[in-house]
Amino acid sequence: MNILLLIGDITIGGGAERVVVNLANAFLEYGYKVKILSFYKANENIAYELDKNIKVDFLNLKSQKQMKKNLFYKVFYKYHESYLLKRKYKDIDVMIYNNCPHFPLFKNKNTKYIHFVHRHFKKYRNKNNYFDTLVVLSNKQIHLWKQHHKNVLTIPNFLPFISSKNSNLSQKNVLSVGRFTCNDEKGFLRLIKIWEIVQKNNTYKDWTLTLIGDGGLKEKIKTLVKEKNLQNSIILKPFTKEIEKEYLKASIYAMASHWEGFGMVLIESASYQIPSIAFDINTGPSDIIDNEKSGFLIKDGDLNEFANKLCLLMDDENLRKEFGKNAKAKVEENFNKEKVMQQWNKILNS
Repeated sequence: MNILLLIGDITIGGGAERVVVNLANAFLEYGYKVKILSFYKANENIAYELDKNIKVDFLNLKSQKQMKKNLFYKVFYKYHESYLLKRKYKDIDVMIYNNCPHFPLFKNKNTKYIHFVHRHFKKYRNKNNYFDTLVVLSNKQIHLWKQHHKNVLTIPNFLPFISSKNSNLSQKNVLSVGRFTCNDEKGFLRLIKIWEIVQKNNTYKDWTLTLIGDGGLKEKIKTLVKEKNLQNSIILKPFTKEIEKEYLKASIYAMASHWEGFGMVLIESASYQIPSIAFDINTGPSDIIDNEKSGFLIKDGDLNEFANKLCLLMDDENLRKEFGKNAKAKVEENFNKEKVMQQWNKILNS
């Protein structure tokens, strides 16, 4: 079976791009023929480790932002590119679209078209009707998708491997990782405000908050840290491929996202036995965190309660260890590669 994974830009180091690389590697391992098509190319290299036997095609050798400057492209791209895909990939059995605005307007009759939805439900877009199947990451909103499409399934993301290493949870460091997007979807600005509340108590002056990422919001983050006089307790680091080292230095993971499709960083951090705190937003955290068992889910927008629960975990190393063990056990049970790939195999061979 020939599988084509489509993505907006595989060279961007984000969560959806990491998932596509993980899926491609897993499909190859399970005996499928697999290829990736990236519509755009903002950077020279792919941020994540892709098997050398997987070919990557680029439809355009420019970034999406550069392409959108072309008026013709803005108006006609969805028709033109769909037609190009129909002609170029006649031998593909399954096309899986990921995190891109494109859809199969023109189809090959022997190809199955799947939209793997990496974002939460805002409103239903009619372009989804062109897909045979929608795959969503969370059960929390599946009822909304099923109101509009007859074939909707839930498949979570997985970890390619689960490390045998664990954080010792004794280091006084809280970690948060993500892209610093201009719309602050990951909630770094409100996480800084939460940290300001924590730092008002001298008990936590020797704790640090490490923020890891890159993006258009970075200067605004730096400015806010300075305005709040938190330079001594907030550490800013760029995106790194050696993220395991950062997890092993952390004792708590904090996610302040306004919205998520899933939240890969939550299962990654949990795989190192790190307890998490997150806002209970529409999708993502509640599928991963068992409240008051492996971490805390906070009512969205309640910064003070988020700070209180941070302090509770910072005060109690034994509680961190208890939550951390439960967190890793859930990852091993629900988000391992073998279990998730069984679900993909079922869809592909149905």
